[in-house]
Amino acid sequence: MAAVMPLIAPDVTKAKRLVIKIGSALLVDRTAGLKQGWLSALAMDVAEAKLGGTDVVLVSSGSIALGRKVLGLPDGALTLEQSQAAAAVGQIRLARAYEEVLAPHGITTGQVLVTLEDTEDRRRYLNSRATMETLLGLGVVPIVNENDTVATDEIRFGDNDRLAAQIAVTVGADQLILLSDVDGFYSANPKEDPTAEHFDIVTKITPEIEAMAGDPISGMSKGGMKTKLLAAKTAVAGGCAMAIMEGSTPRPLQALARGARRTWFLPKGDPQAARKRWINAMKPRGELRLDAGAVTALKVGKSLLPAGVTHVAGSFGRGDPVAILSPEGTVLGKGLVRYTAEEARAIAGHRSSEIETILGYQGRSALVHRDDMVI
Repeated sequence: MAAVMPLIAPDVTKAKRLVIKIGSALLVDRTAGLKQGWLSALAMDVAEAKLGGTDVVLVSSGSIALGRKVLGLPDGALTLEQSQAAAAVGQIRLARAYEEVLAPHGITTGQVLVTLEDTEDRRRYLNSRATMETLLGLGVVPIVNENDTVATDEIRFGDNDRLAAQIAVTVGADQLILLSDVDGFYSANPKEDPTAEHFDIVTKITPEIEAMAGDPISGMSKGGMKTKLLAAKTAVAGGCAMAIMEGSTPRPLQALARGARRTWFLPKGDPQAARKRWINAMKPRGELRLDAGAVTALKVGKSLLPAGVTHVAGSFGRGDPVAILSPEGTVLGKGLVRYTAEEARAIAGHRSSEIETILGYQGRSALVHRDDMVI
């Protein structure tokens, strides 16, 4: 009988692209306000990760908690209007807090506010992805939060666990860390059941695993272990490993690297392979036929530029999937197009430098970016 290889947990110090989710309770004290000492220690973790060559994205709660304190709003549930007002005031302070703790390490921060619609609509998704890629390429640490000043219930994530998972998939992260008030996933609530078993590694989220979190996952709950499992499902489907760990300790990433108690959810494959599968499963809404030079360029991993397109067929919008054809009409692959069908027809066969003259605005140089393509 062949020996069973032991499961190896991911090493956070080896992450290429890391998303860290920070909850309000870790960041804000209801009476004292911002937990400056904890945040400064986290900044040291971020700086160390950046020095090691890791791209870092922070998904941070806390804007409403900070804003309600400034506005003197009472404890307890807030109305939608009060929450949005608190977020408007708190977002400024939250962004400033991160800027102030990371700047001494030579790190530039940028604020990114999103809603659920931004990740469900392909056009907005591509715009968000392009913006995040540009920020990360420039060495910036994006600070992401739900845009609570405009988001209503029908366009809300409702919790930052799921938001963090979606952001991890959007940016192609290989690791996601949920800094939580619990040190991992248990077979039952350890506060109620002292015999609850702690899971070190979860390789597959089965119905039995879901049942351990309480009621069956419906997608309607807020907070708690059920939403963390929803986040894990999204992350691992996108090729991203996810960890749940207790985050109140100073320098939680350092603690994780040194073996702190946690639960890892392992993906099948890597983020790039998962993204390619997602694109390949889509039904094309149009076709782009290429010349021989463009085919050669795609085969060595380059993006598809307008100059290499000889014919555009179909009716499609920005972010829609299209089939990519050889000069003879053979399907070579699929991709998410960055222009509408009308725009694509106008710029087909032209150099990227001519796009602004033809369309009247400065568009993206690639018709289909290599990261949005399966060949």
